Amino acid sequence: MNYDLAVIGAGWAGFNAAIRAKELGLKVALIEKEQIGGTCLNRGCIPTKTLIQSAKIYTLAKKSPNFGIDIATPPQVNFIKIQERKDKIIQQLRSGMQFMLKGIDFFNAQAQILSNQELKIDAQIVKTKFIIIATGSKPIELKDLKFDGKKIISSDNILSLKEIPKSLLIIGGGVIGCEFASLFSVLETQVSIVELMPQLLPGIDKETAKKLENIFKKKGVKVNTNTDAKTIDLNNYNLTLLCIGRAPEIGNLDLDKIGIKLEKGRIIVDEYLRTNISNIYAAGDCTAKTMLAHFAAYQGHMACENIANPDNPRKADNQNIPNCIFTDPEIASVGLTEEEARNKNIDIKINKFDFLGSGMARILDENEGFVKIVSDNKTEQILGASIIGPRATELIGILTLAISNCLKISQIQDTIFAHPTLSESISGALK
Repeated sequence: MNYDLAVIGAGWAGFNAAIRAKELGLKVALIEKEQIGGTCLNRGCIPTKTLIQSAKIYTLAKKSPNFGIDIATPPQVNFIKIQERKDKIIQQLRSGMQFMLKGIDFFNAQAQILSNQELKIDAQIVKTKFIIIATGSKPIELKDLKFDGKKIISSDNILSLKEIPKSLLIIGGGVIGCEFASLFSVLETQVSIVELMPQLLPGIDKETAKKLENIFKKKGVKVNTNTDAKTIDLNNYNLTLLCIGRAPEIGNLDLDKIGIKLEKGRIIVDEYLRTNISNIYAAGDCTAKTMLAHFAAYQGHMACENIANPDNPRKADNQNIPNCIFTDPEIASVGLTEEEARNKNIDIKINKFDFLGSGMARILDENEGFVKIVSDNKTEQILGASIIGPRATELIGILTLAISNCLKISQIQDTIFAHPTLSESISGALK
């Protein structure tokens, strides 16, 4: 069979690439060796956030007297039903994605690249003008600490637990570690986090990270920063979650045999997402640029645009990527942090609003946290924002739009936000 484009991997990068290629009139083959949706749908974003929502409902149920609602019996966690709900949502979304592939040839099989224009899919040889590699990423192990799926588990394994552990050690205080710490602490697991760096969530705004650490400690989570996991006795915990990051997954593609350049396991691409072989592109986590599903979708989309319009390629260089962390409270950020702006010697102004002053936050009984906006003191242009608090992952969209369009502080100040809402906290920060 002959195709204009073959996409290897049906995660968020590959799926969106295939959909966009179809819209652009290309004949497309999409190849996935496991399940459509990749890490995000099956082992990442969707299942994690589904479990977190159940934990949030449990928290609300326990807080119901604060709202004048008396529940006759104390709320109970049915972890089996929580897992069943998660699996049902994944299946529903997977079916929806499968339906959207109408007009695209989908192969649920292992792909092997034979040349820059030939693929082997199981026993079938397929010819194609272009290839996009979008094979995603996998959890990282430590040299002396390997996943066994029982005592030492990955972020993939923990999503399939049959029961709630009494105690949980989390090695790695990044996004994955903090989300699971938040989840299982609500489910009354004794949680301890070990992070080698000086703060939780390395790379985000320090003040925001410190706020989360303090909230965690109030909830009984033991936080150990500046700590090497080697100094911890794993036998003191029922379960250990090792989540120190993710690495590109290139599987059995034999990329070296056709001469694709790699660097520390990642596929090297230029600013147009081309590899060193002109008709082979790569997108998503396998390029190890920014491992976020929405950025992977953006890369997949841009790779297709450049394949379809070779005379007018566009750089995949949008740096305004919102980062969302679904802890309780939520955290979100975009653009420069205060520390990054100062390191660039920018004369900055910091504006803040505490959710204690928000009417809607008090109505929701979620008033921990703040909105923090970084701007250029001379030009008033908004450079970055960090939010910790209720609906932070939704609110960050407003500030992402503002930064993407180079808006100034005064333009936000002149905007009328509805009252009472959480969004008015953004204008409240700028008064």
